[in-house]
Amino acid sequence: MAEANPMLSLDALTFQNAQAALDQGCAALAAGETVFDLGGVQSADSSALALMLAWQRRAQAQGHSLNFVNVPANVDALAKLYGVGELLGRV
Repeated sequence: MAEANPMLSLDALTFQNAQAALDQGCAALAAGETVFDLGGVQSADSSALALMLAWQRRAQAQGHSLNFVNVPANVDALAKLYGVGELLGRV
């Protein structure tokens, strides 16, 4: 398994930084990253789920699988609430 990166030094996955986070994640995927470590994320809202799903789609389009580690608890709770937890690659 690939070594987890510290997800691009993002400290938030929110509406305010969604576009920048999307771009940064897509660049990481293009560079061959297959594991995103979200351990540094201190603030997240439902935009985090949208970002994670978008990154998953991008990885799949490139023929790769993407896994997430250290997902913030509130994002996990939202994923379960929205019924998308199974769609997110987890390590």
